[in-house]
Amino acid sequence: MTVSKKIIIACSAFLSLFLIWYLFIKKTDYSISFKVNAATGTVFQGIQEWSNAQGLKDSEKYVILEKRNFDFIKQEMTKKEVKMHYTWDITSINDSVTKVNVGIKDLNHSWYNKLTAPFFNTEFKQEQIKKITDFKKGLSEHLKNFKVRIDGEGVSEETFVAYINLKSVLQEKARYMIANDALITGFLFENQIKIIGRPYLEIVKWDLDKETIDFNYCFPVEKPTNNIVNDVVKFKTLPVVKGLKATYYGNFRTSDRAWFSLFDYAKKNNLKLENKVLEHFLSNPFNGGEELQWETKIIIPFASK
Repeated sequence: MTVSKKIIIACSAFLSLFLIWYLFIKKTDYSISFKVNAATGTVFQGIQEWSNAQGLKDSEKYVILEKRNFDFIKQEMTKKEVKMHYTWDITSINDSVTKVNVGIKDLNHSWYNKLTAPFFNTEFKQEQIKKITDFKKGLSEHLKNFKVRIDGEGVSEETFVAYINLKSVLQEKARYMIANDALITGFLFENQIKIIGRPYLEIVKWDLDKETIDFNYCFPVEKPTNNIVNDVVKFKTLPVVKGLKATYYGNFRTSDRAWFSLFDYAKKNNLKLENKVLEHFLSNPFNGGEELQWETKIIIPFASK
């Protein structure tokens, strides 16, 4: 057998294997990739918030089929007769840059899209490029509303506090704090207990899979001279925490963006963190003002060895 025939056979075999993989094994019809200056968790949350917005805007219904916190989401989108799968792979490039790859599959026209999308500017291809471009633009606008600075390793201060225990989904923590602010401050005023510092938020349990948190909304106070017992407001000392610190500037509602940045930083630097967070709010949102001036100190403790 001549060399040319061997080359032809090898190329034919390679092409056949490629077509079998592309048409029968490859799970998506079309993929779009981009990079963004954000932590993986911020992108992860952004995808879910964007999906909810799409439901209100375009009557698209998104259901999560599979997810792996911070780096993978697979969704099914339905709109009338249309049924699509979106597979988001989220990869941290460095401490501030994340690569996103979106695999898209039209369950009703998959073969047609696979055969045409690489060569033609089809309606399917145009629609998906526009949709993902709009998502990226929305995410970029969101990133303008806050700043995160990684401060490195450090410790918190021991602080005596009055607190209320609350539970919510991650996205609702600020709303729960605001809803209960009058309860705890009113109790302290009625009992003539002086608040001596800015409030803390202590995450005592963070379920990453369910995206729920169990947390204490705390105010530094003077120790009461009398034993005060209440079913809702409790007292304790926040212990010294040794961990990874960051400073967050922005609305307290999205301070978890700093958590995600700390987790990405820890992963890149081979540090292990607990699923607990201590936030110290140094600004009063009730005074209004520019949100990018609202400062929060955040520390996540190192995991026990």
